[in-house]
Amino acid sequence: MAANMAKFRLSKCLKIVGENRVFPRSFRSRHLAKWQTEGTSGVRWAHTSPWTDGGRVSEVSVEVGDKVMRISTGKFARFADGCAVVELGDTSAMVTAVSRTRPSSAGFLPLTVDYRQKAAAAGRIPTTHLRRELAQTDREILVSRLIDRSIRPLFPAGYMYETQVISNLLAVDGVNDPDIASINGASTALALSDCPWNGPIGAVRVGIIDDEYIINPTRRQLSKSKLNLVVTGAEKNLVVMLEGSAENVLLPDFQRAIKTGIKETQKIIRGIQTLQKEAGKEKRTPPKLFTPPEEILEQARKLATERLQVVFTDPSHHKFSRDNAVQEIRAEVEEKLKELFPEAEPFMINEAISVVTKQVFRNLILDTYQRCDGRDMTSLRDISCDVDLYKPLHGSALFQRGQTQVLSTVTFDSKESSLKMDPITEILGGLKKKDFMLHYVFPPYATNETGRVSSNSRRELGHGALAENALKPVVPSDFPFTIRLTAEVLESNGSSSMASACSGSLALMDAGVPISAPVAGVAIGLVTRTDPDNPTDIQDYKLLTDILGIEDYMGDMDFKMAGTKKGVTALQADIKLPGLPLKIIMEATQQATMAKSDIINIMNRTLAKPRNTRKEYGPVSEKLKVPMAKRAQFVGPGGYNIRNITAETGVSITQVDEETFSVFAPNTAAMNEAREQIDELLKDKREPQLDFGAIYTATITEIRESGVMVKLFPTMQPTLLHNSQLDHRRVSHPSALGFDVGQEMSVKYFGRDPATGMMRLSRKVLVAPASSVVKNLNLTRTPASPWVTRTSGEQKEEENEEVEEEESTSEDGQNEREKEEGHGNEVKEGSDRPENTSSSQSTTHAAT
Repeated sequence: MAANMAKFRLSKCLKIVGENRVFPRSFRSRHLAKWQTEGTSGVRWAHTSPWTDGGRVSEVSVEVGDKVMRISTGKFARFADGCAVVELGDTSAMVTAVSRTRPSSAGFLPLTVDYRQKAAAAGRIPTTHLRRELAQTDREILVSRLIDRSIRPLFPAGYMYETQVISNLLAVDGVNDPDIASINGASTALALSDCPWNGPIGAVRVGIIDDEYIINPTRRQLSKSKLNLVVTGAEKNLVVMLEGSAENVLLPDFQRAIKTGIKETQKIIRGIQTLQKEAGKEKRTPPKLFTPPEEILEQARKLATERLQVVFTDPSHHKFSRDNAVQEIRAEVEEKLKELFPEAEPFMINEAISVVTKQVFRNLILDTYQRCDGRDMTSLRDISCDVDLYKPLHGSALFQRGQTQVLSTVTFDSKESSLKMDPITEILGGLKKKDFMLHYVFPPYATNETGRVSSNSRRELGHGALAENALKPVVPSDFPFTIRLTAEVLESNGSSSMASACSGSLALMDAGVPISAPVAGVAIGLVTRTDPDNPTDIQDYKLLTDILGIEDYMGDMDFKMAGTKKGVTALQADIKLPGLPLKIIMEATQQATMAKSDIINIMNRTLAKPRNTRKEYGPVSEKLKVPMAKRAQFVGPGGYNIRNITAETGVSITQVDEETFSVFAPNTAAMNEAREQIDELLKDKREPQLDFGAIYTATITEIRESGVMVKLFPTMQPTLLHNSQLDHRRVSHPSALGFDVGQEMSVKYFGRDPATGMMRLSRKVLVAPASSVVKNLNLTRTPASPWVTRTSGEQKEEENEEVEEEESTSEDGQNEREKEEGHGNEVKEGSDRPENTSSSQSTTHAAT
């Protein structure tokens, strides 16, 4: 009974609320399958199948290249307006699309795209401290931008309803890249939903291996390909989005790759259309699109057209003077329109003025071939370059094009400073680390604004990735340093990303990086006249070289291409129309090629090739060959020797392979100091051949209780000379003979012990045996101090006693004298006996 009451209440709620869809927060999905939906045709979710049968799953398979792409819907996320799962190999991505039914207050389409690559999809646990996914990675942001630029142009004009597209990576096989699956999933989700959208679209990746064009290459194939181009296309072979990097690919090959990719996208589009007919929802008609009424537009044209034409044909204006003049006209026209249409919404009046402003700007270009700064369609702005700005920098350059100014600096560091990739990006992209990085910075003062200074915005990451792709192919892969190139936009009035590529190329050459060729980039704009009822029907168009910021805003395309004089290294096309014919794209590539060649000629006047030597303040790197036999000797126990060199000199030592080490020093002085220590470690440590019975000079390195440690040669290890081999008499401690560390003595070599391998040395055999007993010593032990020196008087008395005793000994006969000598040969510990015993022998004979 409770379930029946729930059905009744929900049915009444639906009929009363209608499209507002206001439901209590406490409601749970357990009852959703039991809704009574009669009479609720305007309600979304009325299509939902009962959860008990799992829903009806619809699926299509499309053969793209040599692979099969499977697209399905109906199993996951059925509360979303649209959901699709795209499988490419064993890589699967689920994409959902939801759009609000109430309009947003924003004056543009509030579209949000989020791509998330979960660690679980790759069978990994996140490496963060909390072991869970946190902020988006750079790759996630770049893929999100890729999806956004592919689907945004197909939303109808004036659609200002908040829309969110989320791509969730379900599984990744490490072979097929999920970004292509995500773009096609977003297209399918929007096509299946009831959101107004003029799709579907299709996306493929194109590679070139051995002059063969590969569609959706695997990760290994992509590593061998000289082209990585993502192509998004719409029906009738229209181009919606392009983004790619290349290894200096020739323009004809690049153009053919675009055509090949567009042809393959048509298969995907037909597959999505088949699925849409089977499982798609009827597109809803928004209550209103934010397009101004014709009567307001007509009055705005009468009030503003002539005045705007004067501003847009005055080449003396710069960025801010032109903007100020336009804003002044807008303010005056707005006041007059409010008087004429007092009941009109302020947004409609502002939108009418914006529409008229764009029409005037575009018509001047299409009808009079005149740009607002006085240039023709193919002319470049004034360009100036400067390098070597500050001596302490490893490399620097300033590139100025019109009112766009970019400062680039180069910094070298060791290979250990390279950017380490997170495990998921490593699996997806196959890249473990980056030795070349370009960081693009766009501070607010570049456009005379205030705001938060951050280098992690999506726009900055995207522009930096584009400039990095432009320069990376010309940087040698075996360069001994990690390179960080910073491009800071100081002034911006159009195409700052391509200016970053130009300034970066100059900075690399100023730093002495042996790039294969200079790189330049340019942005090509587009202005079209289309059928108002069919935006894809282009009746007239003009391509603009080196666009200004206002031309980017008023135009229909921002086509950025970079490369050398020989070929293309990077491309990115942002298109605002629902698609462009291949003819316009081909013309844009031709026009960009001619422009970048002219820019390189201008850059060559400042610096045409890399410097032969690096800067004075630059770091130094050397490759060190260490034979396998000496590697342990060089590294030391647990890497002790390397750590010691690093701590003392400031260098860093990295092993490249089994016999090669890379030595990085911040300056030449540190490298010289490290080289001395390394040479000392790598000296030949072989012990010299010793002759049996030969006499050598040994150096005492340590005094021990049992003897002294001596070293015969610097390359030999110390060995023990036992107390029994120091003197003919018994020695309790070496100190009794006056030995000290660093003292030298003569020893005789008797080979090595066959059991232990230790050298057998003797000093005793080189010293004449004593004929008397030494009893009176210079040092005696006391409780307060181990050794106390006797006075001269005490020593004299003891010597007299010694002489008297020896005289009595000689009178008792030979046997008794031998007996006394046996007792007297013991040298007590603590005595201070001179090393040379000849003096004591002389004293004894004299006394006798």
